[in-house]
Amino acid sequence: MKLDTTARSLLGRDLPQIADGVTVEHLLTHTSGIGDYLDEEADTAIIDYVFGAAHELTSTEAFLPLLDGHATKFAPGERFGYCNGGFVVLALLVERACGIGYRDLVRQRVLLPAGMTSTEFLRSDELPADAAVGYLPLDGVDRSNVFHLPVLASGDGGIHTTAEDVSAFWRGLFAGDIVDRVDEVVRPRRDVPEESMRYGLGFWLHESTDTVFLIGYDAGVSFKSAHDPRTGTTRTVISNTTPGAWPIADALMP
Repeated sequence: MKLDTTARSLLGRDLPQIADGVTVEHLLTHTSGIGDYLDEEADTAIIDYVFGAAHELTSTEAFLPLLDGHATKFAPGERFGYCNGGFVVLALLVERACGIGYRDLVRQRVLLPAGMTSTEFLRSDELPADAAVGYLPLDGVDRSNVFHLPVLASGDGGIHTTAEDVSAFWRGLFAGDIVDRVDEVVRPRRDVPEESMRYGLGFWLHESTDTVFLIGYDAGVSFKSAHDPRTGTTRTVISNTTPGAWPIADALMP
């Protein structure tokens, strides 16, 4: 699968709302224009229940009904528009191209080469004792996010990890252990002035330096990690609440 591979060439008749010209590169750079099942431009609260039967989302193919039926927002390549569903579509495409499950591919191509021994796809209803539970305020009390997220992570996030393993990821990435051309991955593809940043292939980029970011949040979880490849310095903040990471991350990261 290449950057110019079209989604349609692997989707066949699935997800007919996705334009025929949408490519892997469009999906990686959030310029595909496809409709999003978790639209960050919509007026949706983080405590809303959006998945329905979250316990049934145990495979990438199981997301098809959620991804379907969303009208195109703009033409491919027209502008930047962050799209959570685009990452799930990418997971679906890579599964169909390789014939291997998304989670197994991540283990083989990312976790093992980077030495991320404490990172895994865990069921939210079957967590080990050392895994943090995500919490969010509901009806005046803090409750688990178990009904708010898919029971198993997919392409748009949810894997369980540690700060130490995130540092191992950055080292492995820039050592060439995960991708051959990391310079292409972190090459700026889009300016995102509303966020005062730029964007590469799946990575946020500082607006003027070489620092690379991974950023994510959802119901009961927040995460930000910054890596400066010039100095090899990594700063990572992980929280088991939606707002928890941001005050510390703002103080630590440029």
